[in-house]
Amino acid sequence: MKELAMREIVLDTETTGLDPKLGHRIVEIGAVELVNHIPTDNIYHCYINPERDVDQGAFEVHGLSTQFLSQFETFGNVVDEFNAFIKGDPLIIHNAPFDIGFLHSALSAIGRDAIDENRIIDTLPMARQKFPGAQVNLNALCRKYNIDNSHRDLHGALVDADLLASVYLELIGGKQPGLGLANERKKQSITEPIVQKERVKRVFAVNETELEAHSRLLDSLANPIWRID
Repeated sequence: MKELAMREIVLDTETTGLDPKLGHRIVEIGAVELVNHIPTDNIYHCYINPERDVDQGAFEVHGLSTQFLSQFETFGNVVDEFNAFIKGDPLIIHNAPFDIGFLHSALSAIGRDAIDENRIIDTLPMARQKFPGAQVNLNALCRKYNIDNSHRDLHGALVDADLLASVYLELIGGKQPGLGLANERKKQSITEPIVQKERVKRVFAVNETELEAHSRLLDSLANPIWRID
């Protein structure tokens, strides 16, 4: 019987501010598909017209201005495409309460159902458990796992989702949990006999100065048991 593929969606959002209860809204959504813990080429990305101004602090984080965003569709016009992409699959999010809070606010405003929180996997507590007391923001985790984030001058939903996908795979045990690399090694071990080379003996020659120093040390000891007369 063919094993079903496991699909997960790594997701990130950018917003006009920090609190949906104060009327702030989503301005960008980025999502990356994983199948059996392997990133695919299937992504989702959109900018959203929030129909309100972007706070200066938020603009400094993501660089998306009110004027730039005004040319795009509102959330209500992209929600069906968004839902079609994420389907009912698990959502991987860093600091999930923030993004989910904004998504629930946006869904509620247009009369749509909230996302089932049982499908949410929050990488922030995972990282805190693995690195207690250390910084565990996305940049810090990229540094810990040697993930190149040099292109992340500003926050961007798709860029951050892509980086988080790499971080998530490291948090759960590495990019290839039991797949290609292990199989390649297994093939090599079958087809290529292991040839063990004889280890060359290392010779450490003792010079006259060292011999004299050793002799003086023995003379200073009372009946040294390793002295041969």
